[in-house]
Amino acid sequence: MAGVWFDELSVGQRFEHAIRRTVTETDNVLFTAMTHNPALLHLDEEYMQGTQFGRRIVNSAFTLGLMVGISVGDTTLGTAVANLGWDEVRFPKPVFHGDTLHVVTEVLELRDSKSRPDQGIVVFLHQAFNQRDELVASCKRSGLQRRKPQ
Repeated sequence: MAGVWFDELSVGQRFEHAIRRTVTETDNVLFTAMTHNPALLHLDEEYMQGTQFGRRIVNSAFTLGLMVGISVGDTTLGTAVANLGWDEVRFPKPVFHGDTLHVVTEVLELRDSKSRPDQGIVVFLHQAFNQRDELVASCKRSGLQRRKPQ
């Protein structure tokens, strides 16, 4: 079990996740098609040449999912009960095909569950950076986490 129990987390704790991922055109097109998102900015290279970006940008929902997914092995794998929500989701810079992302997670808040004494609520700050260390995505994620069994 790779995740961390609620009792082993502390506010301010940081995880610099070892997994890095280069985002491909296939990732973007497949995810965009699977989610029925017809936005030209993800699918139409010709259209995007006339925009400020000059090329297709990666679907932000893919970026969000990848950022959180990379964090799971170090934080919640086997210890999470449920994801409770995402807040303050931001994409300050676009992700392009060929960008390599790395992720950092920080524990922002911990509180006991009032109805489940064997669990607690944790708020993580996830941040994704490209190969130039530019912040490309961030979010606060609340989760219900198990305490270490007695």
